[in-house]
Amino acid sequence: MDKKVIFMGTPDFAVASLKQLIDDGINVVAVVTAPDRPSGRGQKINMSAVKKFALTQNLPILQPERFKNETFLNELKSYKADLFVVVAFRMLPEVVWSMPPLGTINLHGSLLPNYRGAAPINWAVINGEKETGVTTFFIEKEIDTGNIIDKEAICIKETDNAGTIHDKLMAVGAKLLSKTVKDILNGTVNSVPQTDLDLSEIKHAPKIFKPDCKIDWSEDTISIFNKIRGLSPYPTAWTTLVNIEDNTKEKTIKLFEVDYLVDTKKHSHQIKIENKKVLFGTSNGWIVLKNIQLEGKKKMTIEALMNGFDFENYKLK
Repeated sequence: MDKKVIFMGTPDFAVASLKQLIDDGINVVAVVTAPDRPSGRGQKINMSAVKKFALTQNLPILQPERFKNETFLNELKSYKADLFVVVAFRMLPEVVWSMPPLGTINLHGSLLPNYRGAAPINWAVINGEKETGVTTFFIEKEIDTGNIIDKEAICIKETDNAGTIHDKLMAVGAKLLSKTVKDILNGTVNSVPQTDLDLSEIKHAPKIFKPDCKIDWSEDTISIFNKIRGLSPYPTAWTTLVNIEDNTKEKTIKLFEVDYLVDTKKHSHQIKIENKKVLFGTSNGWIVLKNIQLEGKKKMTIEALMNGFDFENYKLK
């Protein structure tokens, strides 16, 4: 295609979309991604996943520290792109998203208008939704509120967690985004203002912080089960174990994979060892541990951890 597109994104989720656009013959003329950052124990400088892929495609790469930097804006304008495409990137100022004549579009990991915000995949699973999806829309001033172009839904199974849904949406979203871009460039796109939709009971997806990941064992079993899988593998649900004999001794444990048992009795904060299984008590049942990470140790199965750690000496905080 003659019309030009600039792609903006950072993580693996965005790489799938960029690859799909290129594979489908979209004329991507440049990529905007996060600056290289030091990370890990050695503080080695790391490139974003999008930059790594863009280098294999010999694409020009822009890595602004500030979007309103005049040098960056002039360089962005120099490509004379018709459309900007954004996937898993920072919030853009109006001076950027209003630049291309065909607008700027975003791929969002939910069925808008539900789950606007930074963590749509996590919150859909945490809230026990049976369905989620991806949406393409035009970016406007307020985050995730622009005109909706297209959507595609997928089912959320009880065996899914945030990680598996992320991977499913990454694949589905890449194909939907490519279709949307083609429609825009061909002049056949249709969009619907979100103000035309029912916004009275929409659910939100704010950024999740570490305190939000702590498990409250006074809650019901299914809510806790959904929260654990909605935070797995990242940012990860956690809880605190307290030594029964010495309350000053505590251990943090991260919960990656669990099962559950529901009954009519209250077991909140109890720990039970049964048939070589470890069960954490809830208000109406038990959470059965499967894959966990004890403070100071690697992620492992509960069977492996039980070989060197005695849960019977602890209770749930």
